[in-house]
Amino acid sequence: MPASNATFVGEIGETRVVYKPIAGERPLWDFPDGTLAFREVAAYAVSVATGWDVVPHTFLRVGPHGPGMVQLWQEPDEEQAAVDIVAEGAVPEGWRHVFDGVDGLDQPVSLVHEDTRALRRMAVFDAIVNNADRKGGHVLAMADGHRYGVDHGLTFHDEPKLRTVLWGWLGEPLDDEELTVVDRVREALGGSLREELETLVTQPEIDALDRRCRRLLAKGRMPAPHGRSPAIPWPPF
Repeated sequence: MPASNATFVGEIGETRVVYKPIAGERPLWDFPDGTLAFREVAAYAVSVATGWDVVPHTFLRVGPHGPGMVQLWQEPDEEQAAVDIVAEGAVPEGWRHVFDGVDGLDQPVSLVHEDTRALRRMAVFDAIVNNADRKGGHVLAMADGHRYGVDHGLTFHDEPKLRTVLWGWLGEPLDDEELTVVDRVREALGGSLREELETLVTQPEIDALDRRCRRLLAKGRMPAPHGRSPAIPWPPF
């Protein structure tokens, strides 16, 4: 399947999965080589801690091309889209505006995303794990209204790296549920979650995760772009 890194669809028994071998990871200037699979599994561990089921079940396994990340396949609803491009200013009711630009034909357009509880949870999750690559295509809109996030290899950096198309709630107060979940992740870092993450990412990255949780709790708001990195991943889809 098309991707920046080697990505395969396979089966374990009768279960369809996505397999990304470490050997097929493309070197990046700002993330250590050979770590993306571990970051994907770490993102799943944090997803479990939130209780929001943002990330499909993800684990490490040796496959035909060596060790790598394996994730349960999720079949999205082709009739739905949680992130979209519309004519400039034509934001549908129940959606949030992110930014304006031009398309491949130099026509003015707006990038928008739906204003739903499921997608907002994903935006909070991305702030927690410091997701540097939340493209529109990394949001799977399921038929039952659930939203899965995939492709979490660029997470957990100890520097601010949040790059996302889900900026529609920028600066808005976190609600009670969101604050409770951020605090739940922070507390889990005092026990089993930290132990699991220590096998997947570095100690400075775990410490930065703890600081992000504490910062979110202290400010009580959805984050804004920070640092020198671009706020939007490119391409956004």
